[in-house]
Parts: sequence; structure tokens; C-alpha cells
Amino acid sequence: MKLFVGLGNPGAGYAGNRHNIGYRAVERIASDHGFGPWKRAYQGLVAEGRLGSEKVVLLKPETFMNLSGKSVQAAAAFYKIAPEGMVVFHDELDLAPGKLRLKQGGGHAGHNGLRSIHGHLGEGYGRVRIGIGHPGHKDAVASFVLRDFAKADAEWLDDLLRGISDGAVALATGDGAGFQNAVALRMTPARNSGTAGPEAKPAKAAPPEARAAPPEAAADPAPAPLTPLQRLLDRFRG
Repeated sequence: MKLFVGLGNPGAGYAGNRHNIGYRAVERIASDHGFGPWKRAYQGLVAEGRLGSEKVVLLKPETFMNLSGKSVQAAAAFYKIAPEGMVVFHDELDLAPGKLRLKQGGGHAGHNGLRSIHGHLGEGYGRVRIGIGHPGHKDAVASFVLRDFAKADAEWLDDLLRGISDGAVALATGDGAGFQNAVALRMTPARNSGTAGPEAKPAKAAPPEARAAPPEAAADPAPAPLTPLQRLLDRFRG
């Protein structure tokens, strides 16, 4: 059994925030893979289902970000899941928007949700780091993560969440490379080289010697036949 945790803050006012992309990731997995309904438990919301042959519990802590570890610890204790069997989906300032990295163990890099989980369970759990970009100055971070994604982000964000859902079975079975490949395929789909598109190169112009010659000029029309009177006058002129 695996525990997939999506980090975020509860309530409609936070739903579109950059900080809530972890929530959105596990919500997409639940929707696409037919998980059971979300139920309130362990100071959060949980949904159970299967990803391939693996039973998986999805958790959205409702303790607010800074206390996420309390909810995660409660769920992990009930299901008897060790940190190594957990994956936490969270926003990552140090990755460009749309980029994603998979990591096992390590520090929390100042992320308050991870800091809380570290305090309750240690650092041995896995993470899916989902890039949201950086505002450029550390003093702007708090307001940046608590603002909604821009409308211009909608397309790449949808592709990224689809990719996470596509790769969820691989992630649950420990195939990290397969998971990241599924995301990459959504973010950079293969081009169909046989289909002309706006980027197709125009055909090269034929060299001058290969171009069609202009049509020849029409020959002068044949003179009209002489009348009997004209023939008679010609005889006298000769």
C-alpha cells in the first residue's frame, strides 16, 4: 500500500493558489483513476483506490500547510505505511513553471509543508516537486505562492496535471523513470513529421533550367487568298 499526499490549504479561497498545486495533482489522479469518494479523516480528506496492482490512499491534509505533518502522521499510522511508502506532491519555487522532479529523501528547502512532515516522520519519504517559478525576491515569496495561477498558465498546468495522472501507475509501482517520461510526453508531445503545419518548411523553388518555358508566340496568320480581280491586276503589273 502507498500513501500519496497532496499539499495545500483548505477552503475555496485557496483552491486556485500556486501553493495548492499538490492538492490539484492528487485530485486529478483520483478523478482519472476512479478512486472512491473523498472522506474526512486524519485531519484531512482521503480517497482510496488502485493504481495498477497497487492499493493507494490519497490524502489532502486540512491542517493548513504549516501543520501538514500532523495529518500525514495520523494517516500513515492508521494504514501502517512507512515514510519510504509515501510520496508528497508539492509546489517548488526553484523549478520553472511546468517543470517536475522526483526526489527520495533529503531536506525540506524551507518549504513549510515539508518542514512539518520532516518534524513528524523524518525525511525518508518521496517527493514530486512541481515547478511554479520564483517571484525573483525572497520577500515576495509568501504573496506569490498564495496568489492564483494566471490565466496564461492554464494550458501548461492542465498538460502537467494530465501527465502526473498518466504516470501515476508507474509512480505507485516504483518506476520513477516511467512516471517522469509520462509527464514529459504530455509537456512535449511528439510531432507528426508527415503532417504539414505552420512550421512546415516551404518547398524549394525549382532552378531556372528546370522551370517551364514560356509558351511560344503564335505564328503569323496565313495571308488571305487573292480574288480573281486581284489576280488579273497582278498579271498586268508583272
